[in-house]
Amino acid sequence: MSAPEVQVKFEHVKKLLARMRMMSIYDGGYRDLLEDLVPGIPATSIICPPFHCDHGDGIRLGEHVFVNANCTFLDGGYITIGAHTLVGPCVQIYTPHHPINYLERRSEKEYAYPVTIGKDCWIGGGAIICLG
Repeated sequence: MSAPEVQVKFEHVKKLLARMRMMSIYDGGYRDLLEDLVPGIPATSIICPPFHCDHGDGIRLGEHVFVNANCTFLDGGYITIGAHTLVGPCVQIYTPHHPINYLERRSEKEYAYPVTIGKDCWIGGGAIICLG
């Protein structure tokens, strides 16, 4: 199991995400919720609900980034997306990694490595991007 402080953070994020699922990007309070979820998100960038993530504070977006609906960002390691990048619906970006050896996996080891996407990219709907 994760450390208690990590569990508190997970709970906070999951509650924000639950509220976000009931909103549109046009609703009052949506931007404040998004800025609480992803600290430092530029005013010109947007994430459309529904959205799923582990931490939120592991996501770094450049200016004018558009993340379409139903994306999943597992951000235990940093996910960095450069300016003017478009992310299609149902895109999944994963930073966690588990040991390949099944005996090592029994010890609940998990690693997270960063994923970096450059500026001016277009990631088509349904793409899955893994670490490395």
